[in-house]
Order: sequence, then C-alpha cells, then structure tokens
Amino acid sequence: MIAVIALIAGVAAGIFLEPTVPLGLQPYLPIAVVAALDAVFGALRAKLDGIFDDKQFVVSFVSNVLVAALIVYLGDKLGVGGQLSTGVVVVLGVRIFGNAAAIRRHLFRA
Repeated sequence: MIAVIALIAGVAAGIFLEPTVPLGLQPYLPIAVVAALDAVFGALRAKLDGIFDDKQFVVSFVSNVLVAALIVYLGDKLGVGGQLSTGVVVVLGVRIFGNAAAIRRHLFRA
C-alpha cells in the first residue's frame, strides 16, 4: 500500500511541479525510464509467482538504471550514443514484453 501511495504522490508532484531535466541529463532520462520499467515489470512478475524480494527489487531497480545510463554515457564518449541507446532500449524492451507476457499468462491463465 505504501508503494501505491508513493506512486500517486510522485505522479502528482510531477504533474503539479513540472520539473525540468538539465540539458546534460536529457539523453539519459528515456533510458533510465525504460530500465526502471524493466525492474517494475520484473517485480510484478515475481510477486505473481510468489518469489518477490524487496531487497532484490531495489538492487535490480538501481543497477538497471545505472548500467543503462553507463552504457549510454560510454556510447556518447565513443561517438555512437544513438546506436547504444537503441540497443539498450531493444534489450530492455524484450525483457519488458517477456515479463508482460508472463504476467498476462498468470492473470488470465492463458
């Protein structure tokens, strides 16, 4: 219940406060969001499978975001930031859709 309240408070704060992202961090925001979504969908799948661990979720969430941001940063330094960003989105997207399919199978027994 605390997580739901925190989610609602975070969305409300984002809507009403309209925060801005510094120009230097803008390339990393979409990748960080996709990495965070991967962790959230993985946690939901684990919860439905009965194997959810809150410590593992926090570590997964933080490490996914940091590793994805590091890959994009290295890509920017090497001059191939767009290609590595696309690679990160594809890999995490495949994981997200795999978890979404498992969640769907669990919820609808199909």
